[in-house]
Amino acid sequence: MPPGGPDRSRRAPSGRLPRGRRLVGTMTTVRIPAGWPATEEQARAVQDELRGRVILDEPGPPVGEGRVTGVDVAYDDERDVVVAAAVVLDAATLDVVAESTAVGRVPFPYVPGLLAFREVPAVLAALDGLPCAPGLVVCDGYGLAHPRRFGLASHLGVLTGLPTIGVAKNPFTFAYEEPGTARGSSAPLLAGEEEVGRALRTRTGVKPVFVSVGHRVGADAACAHTLHLARAFRLPETTRRADALCRRALKETAA
Repeated sequence: MPPGGPDRSRRAPSGRLPRGRRLVGTMTTVRIPAGWPATEEQARAVQDELRGRVILDEPGPPVGEGRVTGVDVAYDDERDVVVAAAVVLDAATLDVVAESTAVGRVPFPYVPGLLAFREVPAVLAALDGLPCAPGLVVCDGYGLAHPRRFGLASHLGVLTGLPTIGVAKNPFTFAYEEPGTARGSSAPLLAGEEEVGRALRTRTGVKPVFVSVGHRVGADAACAHTLHLARAFRLPETTRRADALCRRALKETAA
């Protein structure tokens, strides 16, 4: 088994869904992969090994075609529980066509820069529970815009082979100048002089979101996908739907 989780990169896509049909997966119980890192040193070693597998020179899937999936997680710290959700949208209409959740124990302590090791097993389980192929995966978080250039979006992309991007609500530790006020304006997100993402204005006059490539998608395409998905709100519809589903599922686990 590869470090950092099982390799699902050869998973075959399924056929198209009938128009208007929604497929619902069951809630999956998360099993922590054998050999999952238990210490900060082990986790950083996994990041170092997997980071070299990130692909940054592919354009990614066409905007508005096929499927796009949002993933997100929610925690109950008192019960040491994490719930992940995956919501598949029709990329053209943004209608929900499938969804899945997964619940399990938090497998790693909270350490800045190593959050993927808390979230990846649950997110992988939620993706595995989907009854159709996810297409592009949009993470509520970071990809290249990460202190070690290997955030959740990159980690998930390498393990699954899927195209991934990160769309975050804040710039983490990185610097940026305010983009123009109009929707679609952007500015580099910088680590020193290195561009690690973009501050992207998805709503005129509203705070930008922070977009970074994860795996198999370029920066321009990541921004184009984000704008397409954020038609009515600051955050992309993928994130909004996945956030609502995982919060609802977390409440159900406590019922």
